[in-house]
Amino acid sequence: MTNPLRFCLVLHDHQPIGNFDDVFEQAYQDSYRPFLDVFEPFPELRLSLHTSGPLLEWLDDHHPEYVDRLARLVSAGRVEVLGGAYYEPILTMIPSRDRIGQITSYTQWLTSRLDATIRGMWMPERVWEQSLTSDLAQAGIQYTVLDDCHFRNAGLTGDQLHGCYLTEDDGRLLTIFPGSERLRYLIPFARPEETIAYLRDIADRFANTVVVFGDDGEKFGTWPDTRQHVYEQGWLRAFFEALVANRSWLHTTTLADAASTATPWGKVYLPDASYREMTEWALPVQRQLDYDGLVAALRQDPQWPRIQQFLRGGCWRNFRVKYPEANEMYARMMMVSRRLAELAPAAGPGDLLDSARRALYRAQCNCPYWHGAFGGIYLPHLRHAVYNQMIAADNLLDQVAGRSGPWIETAVDDYNFDGRQEVRLASDRFVCLVAPAAGGELYELDVRSICHNLLATLARRPEAYHRKVQDGGHARDADVASIHDRIVCKQAGLDQRLHYDRHARHSLIDHFYTLETTLAAVRSGQAEPQGDFVGSPYEARVRRNPHRMQILLTRDGYVQGLPVKLTKGLTAEAGSSRLEIAYLLEGLPREQPLHFGVEFNFAGLPAHAPDRYFYVQDDRQLGQLQTELDLEDLTELCLADRWLGVDLRLTADQPTRWWTYPVETVSNSEGGFELVHQSVVVHPHWYVLGDDLGRWSVTFQLEIDTSAAEGRQQPAWETVGMDAS
Repeated sequence: MTNPLRFCLVLHDHQPIGNFDDVFEQAYQDSYRPFLDVFEPFPELRLSLHTSGPLLEWLDDHHPEYVDRLARLVSAGRVEVLGGAYYEPILTMIPSRDRIGQITSYTQWLTSRLDATIRGMWMPERVWEQSLTSDLAQAGIQYTVLDDCHFRNAGLTGDQLHGCYLTEDDGRLLTIFPGSERLRYLIPFARPEETIAYLRDIADRFANTVVVFGDDGEKFGTWPDTRQHVYEQGWLRAFFEALVANRSWLHTTTLADAASTATPWGKVYLPDASYREMTEWALPVQRQLDYDGLVAALRQDPQWPRIQQFLRGGCWRNFRVKYPEANEMYARMMMVSRRLAELAPAAGPGDLLDSARRALYRAQCNCPYWHGAFGGIYLPHLRHAVYNQMIAADNLLDQVAGRSGPWIETAVDDYNFDGRQEVRLASDRFVCLVAPAAGGELYELDVRSICHNLLATLARRPEAYHRKVQDGGHARDADVASIHDRIVCKQAGLDQRLHYDRHARHSLIDHFYTLETTLAAVRSGQAEPQGDFVGSPYEARVRRNPHRMQILLTRDGYVQGLPVKLTKGLTAEAGSSRLEIAYLLEGLPREQPLHFGVEFNFAGLPAHAPDRYFYVQDDRQLGQLQTELDLEDLTELCLADRWLGVDLRLTADQPTRWWTYPVETVSNSEGGFELVHQSVVVHPHWYVLGDDLGRWSVTFQLEIDTSAAEGRQQPAWETVGMDAS
């Protein structure tokens, strides 16, 4: 006789902060609503459901009838609502105070809106470190679900993964369930009978078993090709019918029931881990390729099942090394978190402080901080939404601190956690972050009036999947497949668009080229540097007076073997929307010109839109912001984004040559490989000769006009849904 088996169907529904309304709506129509439509007529079935805060807030605003349905299912005991961190952060990425705050605030929301009792939680991306245990317990969480690879990495075998375990930290206990990787690939891609056979085999061999399927709800309709497979062809209904048909031994239940009635199989301490695919994506590219090659070779070995359990990928935190832009975002988030923690005791409770905390929590949404099978950090609208919330939080904290009117300040600290000092130049209009030790580059420029970081860019870099693009990706087969198995190019010719950058895509990047260097060579990343200034250390000084401050950066370097001294200054005034940028080159030859240029990258100004374009003084448009321009003898170049409500005007004090071109990446998404516009490069350049003293200079004015945005009634931070009341 087959032993009884508890089968926990655990779904995780999520859409990130900053995703488009039509994406939310499509996912609702394709996944969330039809899943309940099929599930409700099966009263014998129960499940555990986690819906992330960003998604559930959107559903409550746009489809409250869906949330009411959930509440009724909760009341009937058919759906267990899992809690979690409100805005779906990776918990290892945020301070302990924010972990507990995110979890408890979401528990309060769910309890109020759904009348749900929250005992368990979903672990975002199953990213785990053992020290999380005490924070989860302190936040009132009794159990969570991880991936079975966590347990294998701790030394457990496959036969030991059919129950729950206890773990402990600082004297606090937590129940943890291993989610089955095998089921993640069977459901919903294999026939329902294969899942039943897999579960029956476990039940035949073991007693007191709990088997957990925990995965994205979007794979039931939103993932490519799954809507037709799951609903129109009836896979989900057939699956539920199979579960009901086997209910004599197969008890489909919730994590809450399993945690209450199943005896833990023991105690275990888990190493740092996530699900298997995530650990592979976190590896450096070459090591990822080596890993893939090794796995492909070893799969042919009869000993593969024994070998596999000892293979491990990388650590999630190293996404901040793999993508320095993720580290910049993280460091900025930490800056806001620290400031809020410092202000909170003196400020006490209040609407402004609560709104600032909510904005911080939203800025911790994990999706743009990493990259794997989904676009992640490669999606500009997700990065900008996170910065939008961080800047909004800063603005609110200024109000909490009682700061008003024009002001300006500078400070020096290790803001990006690289062991070196950065300079922060901030005013009532801007926040500028400059890295003297890394080329003296401007790596963040926050426009406070529209809560937008103009430098939230992304460099073009190799990815392990680019080899598939070079092979001209194609669908592996005609059947529905997991996103991990699909190979599809969404556009033709992507292999010709693979270019890689030698440097980060910041601003105030100081280039020296050969006289023959062309725009095409610069755009493709093939232009050979002739100086040693890009990314090299500069000396920094800060000049202050009450209303005007300057960061002065100097480097003694070499250009084509000649010693050249470069000095640049970034100056701002309180109450002004203008930055002054001055350059002085010394030690230049008088008889031989050098080719010098300054690179600016501007992000968040989309391509292929008629209301985003270049123009010059007489309002003559020069093309949309993806346009490649090669201009001569102009003192001014302007960029407009009418939707965002911002105009950028770069003015030089002498005739200037201008290059512009888009930065486009070839990246992976659940739908396939695609070209993504990341930023627009504005690159003034000159053929410079020294004067009698071997000197040459130029001064820019960068004016950022947001009057159009400021004239709108809606505050900028409300564009991604923040409650600013």
